[in-house]
Amino acid sequence: MSTAYADGPIALRGALVWCEDDPFLSSEEQAFRHEADGLVICRDGKIAAAGSYASLKGELPPDIAVADYRGHLIAPGFIDTHIHFVQTGIMGAHGRQLLDWLERHTFPAEHAFADQTVARTTARVFCDELLRNGTTTALVFCSVHPQSVDALFEEASQRGLLIVAGKVLMDRNAPSALLDTAQTGYDQSKALLNKWHGRGRLRYAVTPRFAGTSTPEQLELAGALWKEHPDAHMQTHIAENEREVAWIREIFPKRRDYFDIYAHFGLTGRRAVLAHGIHLDESELCRCHESGTAIAHCPTSNTFLGSGLFRLRDARDAKRPVEIGLGTDIGAGTSFSLLATMGEAYKVSQLAHAPIDAIEAFYLATLGGARALDLGGRIGSLAPGQDADLVILDPNATPLMAFRTRSVSSVKEMLAVLMTFGDDRAVKATYAAGHLVHERPSSAGG
Repeated sequence: MSTAYADGPIALRGALVWCEDDPFLSSEEQAFRHEADGLVICRDGKIAAAGSYASLKGELPPDIAVADYRGHLIAPGFIDTHIHFVQTGIMGAHGRQLLDWLERHTFPAEHAFADQTVARTTARVFCDELLRNGTTTALVFCSVHPQSVDALFEEASQRGLLIVAGKVLMDRNAPSALLDTAQTGYDQSKALLNKWHGRGRLRYAVTPRFAGTSTPEQLELAGALWKEHPDAHMQTHIAENEREVAWIREIFPKRRDYFDIYAHFGLTGRRAVLAHGIHLDESELCRCHESGTAIAHCPTSNTFLGSGLFRLRDARDAKRPVEIGLGTDIGAGTSFSLLATMGEAYKVSQLAHAPIDAIEAFYLATLGGARALDLGGRIGSLAPGQDADLVILDPNATPLMAFRTRSVSSVKEMLAVLMTFGDDRAVKATYAAGHLVHERPSSAGG
């Protein structure tokens, strides 16, 4: 990781791309902005101005060095709305669907986080991979161990990342070494929340793994904790796998459906993000919309585990749109890259016979993710006052990309090429809160 912290204002010149609104619900012309020769001026970790270079060059402070990224796209930093840092070491573990995968791969991997050295080492690799891939905000599952949360927040704070994370709550249907209790889970989560939430750019999320691994008593206390701290976040999983959905129905027979379990315990609403949601029915999607509950769409994980095809365009139906962000879902997910995840979201939408386009995918990875986290006023675009989180994208990062880019006819087509071929090599640089926190070695390009 290369870091260079600016003491004063900074400015970046290049082609700007960002969303001002939702392209699923408005026209592309209203939602998407592109400045072929643009300028972003940042002060005190915030965006002070963004627009055409010609109109803003007169606002440049005297003697400021302008980082020249002409030939590149300057975009808002990417936002990952579902990822497990403690599963980084089991990416690519083949051969199982969800429930068997948890037993065979996930639980043994997470057991290792009782060791503080494992937690710190993995957190370091994890945060560096986020920045290498242009991700500046992530909603993260830790393990059941409080020290896993400490390790992640400590590493994230050193890099200026905006991280929302929490200790996993799990008091049944998992190996005994990974179980807390309803009360200890509440007590440890409350202590971590009081320690980290609102410290710098860090935020806490109440984090029951999913209904199958928490008793009603634990879910009740999780809801109580969130009610005590309503500016915090809540994250869990829902309706990822058909066998999982059937099992949840058996262990919560009094509840109307999967969504109703979380609603009953006060675990739905704004700042609640439910991962996957592949097998939610129309009634459940309506209640997501009505309550403001968001869904994290995780296409690489869903196909890797054979979980199913998320009906993205259906979820964004203008009659009852659900807030949706993209999630890499490391480690069932197969890439830290939100460019790659955008590409896979497109493929899944094609298979669901309702394809999205490149600007809609870009929205999900930026402003859409911010709105899913209820942070749309702070991150996700290049609007003045937003945190100065930026990713510099190189459309010529590899020889093949350079060859393909020669024939693009629009910035929309260029975004399509980036999300088809792109990975960490396409990220020239990453800025977090106005600081250069990652810069690709010059030898990595094409």
